Amino acid sequence: MLLIAPSILAADPLNLERETIRMSAAGCDWLHVDVMDAHFVPNLSFSPQTVRSLHRRFPDLPLDVHLMMDNPGCYLKAFADAGADGITVHAEVPGDPYTLLHSIRDLGCRPGLSLRPGTPVSQVRDLLPLCDLVLVMTVEPGFGGQSFMADMLPKLDALRAAGYAGLIEADGGLDPDTVPLLLAHGLDVAVVGTALFHSIHPREMMDGMRKASQNRG
Repeated sequence: MLLIAPSILAADPLNLERETIRMSAAGCDWLHVDVMDAHFVPNLSFSPQTVRSLHRRFPDLPLDVHLMMDNPGCYLKAFADAGADGITVHAEVPGDPYTLLHSIRDLGCRPGLSLRPGTPVSQVRDLLPLCDLVLVMTVEPGFGGQSFMADMLPKLDALRAAGYAGLIEADGGLDPDTVPLLLAHGLDVAVVGTALFHSIHPREMMDGMRKASQNRG
């Protein structure tokens, strides 16, 4: 069954609690938290304190933390201590990705690796056994509300062809029209931002995407 992770980057920043209540009541599986440092991507967003507050208020809602940062290793413990269930780092950051992924697991979190649109699966093949989740970016990371890049679909197939057996997540322009395209290529976790937070009926939207996952061949 498809897991759905609303991205709070698309939420009303003055009403994060209310928006999270709405997504939780609609039946989301995880909450996706994009953390940006204005260096790795040209935008700023949430901190460990945001994750801590969300975890305290919603202790049963898994927090899927995506670090779009030049130096994620400096913050892994802070986000783990704050209540992150999974931490995803980018394949393109400087340093040793092996150490980052091992550190995430050692901290008790699900280790994930994210690929920008220009990063091929072949570049990270040796890292895949260390990952419980691979996040395929279907837009250039940094800002919400971008258009889905359909030419990223073969990347999901390439992950399975490389022997990867963990969760495949996608983020960027996902909505009821694009999620079925991804499902046909093996999507497990849909990060949905603008479409869900701007929807009057988020439960119906989530139910529709899950139904599509049940119908995939």
